[in-house]
Amino acid sequence: MSNSFTWLSPTILFNPWIIAIALNSFLAAIAWFAPKKLLTPAGLLHAWFLGVTIWGILGWQGYLVVMFYFLVGSSATRIGWEQKVAQGIAEKRSGARGPENVWGSALAGTICALGVLIFPDPQLRALLLLGYTASLSTKLSDTCASEVGKAYGQRTYLITTWQAVPRGTEGAVSLEGTLAGVVASIAIALIAWAVGLIDGLGIIWCAIAALIATNLESLIGATLQTKFDWLTNEVVNIINTVIGAIAAILLALIWHWAT
Repeated sequence: MSNSFTWLSPTILFNPWIIAIALNSFLAAIAWFAPKKLLTPAGLLHAWFLGVTIWGILGWQGYLVVMFYFLVGSSATRIGWEQKVAQGIAEKRSGARGPENVWGSALAGTICALGVLIFPDPQLRALLLLGYTASLSTKLSDTCASEVGKAYGQRTYLITTWQAVPRGTEGAVSLEGTLAGVVASIAIALIAWAVGLIDGLGIIWCAIAALIATNLESLIGATLQTKFDWLTNEVVNIINTVIGAIAAILLALIWHWAT
């Protein structure tokens, strides 16, 4: 009789991948039946796969960071929603995320997480965890800067010429949005530090990397995005998060070599 339930052994039940599948399936069911849709059906499937991957590799610590990004980023999208709709600068599908949004935001972080799985070296693992955090820190900074800027930016300027432009213009920046982005990048980095993914200096690297990457993204938006059809917002988001991850890693390496 006891042998009939060997599959229920603690080793199996507490396997991180089993927990990841069970938890994400439960959350996906809640999201499916929730009246307010944060994800499209396809987006929900891709988010499930993302969540399973992150928990399976990085545990609850890495999962908490990506969930913090998703929840805060989704909330930021709703800031000043009616006003943004009236001005025609609101996110499409009432802010519901599709697969392109999921991977535009988290592809760079997922690659860093897969690197942690593949490479056992502790120093390389620390750099990849920093890159993972920085990519999400960058994306949350970008989301909050954009959404707060579109809702509350008093003066919005094109990053290439510093001429005043309407809110929501590609490549536009505002003081209100920039400050919101800095606060957001530090907040998510603090979460990562609190759960042990990065050290205290990593918070600084993430904040600087996010500021660099988001401004470069604005530059891309102002100069290149309208010239190439393939350079969609989602592709630019991938570039943005890759820049953020690489910048944080390079800052950490430069500091290590300098000290």
